[in-house]
Amino acid sequence: MPEDAFEAIENLVQSGDPASTFDFLIHCCRESKDYRALFEARLMRKRWELGLPVYQLRDLSALSTEIQNAYGQAVTETAREVGELFLADGEIANAWPYLRATGDSARVATAIESVEPGDNTDPIIEIAFQEGVHPAKGLELILRKYGICQALSALGMSPVEKDREKCIGLLARDIHGEIVERLGKAIEQEEAARPDATSIAELAAGRDWLFGEYNSYVDTSHLVSILQYCPEVSDSGLLRLFQDFCEYGKRLSPQFRVQGQPPFEDVYADYGHYAQALLLGAEETNTGKNACATGGTDVETHLDHFRQKLAASDPQRVGTLPAQLLVKLLARLNRFEEALAVALAHFPNEPSNQLNCPAAMELCEAAEDFERMRELARERGDLLSYAAAALAARTR
Repeated sequence: MPEDAFEAIENLVQSGDPASTFDFLIHCCRESKDYRALFEARLMRKRWELGLPVYQLRDLSALSTEIQNAYGQAVTETAREVGELFLADGEIANAWPYLRATGDSARVATAIESVEPGDNTDPIIEIAFQEGVHPAKGLELILRKYGICQALSALGMSPVEKDREKCIGLLARDIHGEIVERLGKAIEQEEAARPDATSIAELAAGRDWLFGEYNSYVDTSHLVSILQYCPEVSDSGLLRLFQDFCEYGKRLSPQFRVQGQPPFEDVYADYGHYAQALLLGAEETNTGKNACATGGTDVETHLDHFRQKLAASDPQRVGTLPAQLLVKLLARLNRFEEALAVALAHFPNEPSNQLNCPAAMELCEAAEDFERMRELARERGDLLSYAAAALAARTR
């Protein structure tokens, strides 16, 4: 603050006009863009208006409810004002503590949307990704600033829920684009022209020479890392990318093959069956036609793949993972009765928080099998679920 501002404050205080003193103080804070001081100046004025000490309050519990409410409202309004001022100046990291307190995270997310990677984006990445304000944009900034390896690690280590499929899609498209670009360059060098195709399967068709013993077009660990998210994906376009990844992987020489975790031991074949089952299931739902009727492979073929894996699995070694995967896939395809049968056969009493698929009670509800739900609830002594099932059955 300039020295004459202190003199002005002194003169205003001596004149016995506190309101003008606060007006001048707030004006100075605004003009100097000292928004933290502005926050305190506004609250100082509110304390004076409420007959409270002007210095910062540490304990509000002794105040009346009316005064507490009035002061609390002033804190919220002032925090929103200061947060908006910081945002207007492009200072997202400084705005966040204030707007987080007021519940205005959507305003911060909107501001983050236009951020480009740079030297000072780490605080923005923390707010967007780690704090969950705009995970997809935060992950995009990580990808563009630090690369795909760190972006994959960030997604793997963070329990992102908001916009999770967008985050998966962002990384999948980056990896897919890298493979397509490198395949295109290899074809151009060999054939003197680059194909217009944008799918890996189309680029690879009839070009076995692309996949020699030492030919790979993306880091295998990146490909396997993104494939593990396949069971979470519902968007058809994204599922086609995963299917394309599997077509690429199946063409690689053995030295680029990796052993996955059950029930995806044969990574490219197993995830390929999973993606195909969901894509064909969506197609059958939309058209009302079975793929076999038009000369294609039907959903049952891909489901049989996982039924056979379950039958051949050793529960002592791999637990119930193959069963959970099959239940999840069946539920995604709205085949709740079979999913329930598998769940009851392999993990009948497992609570939902211990599973990565719907539990038996959830499947009963989805299948509207309220009689079975009541039986299970009675067996488990679960009065709440029994009542819910009985009431649901009666309502239906």
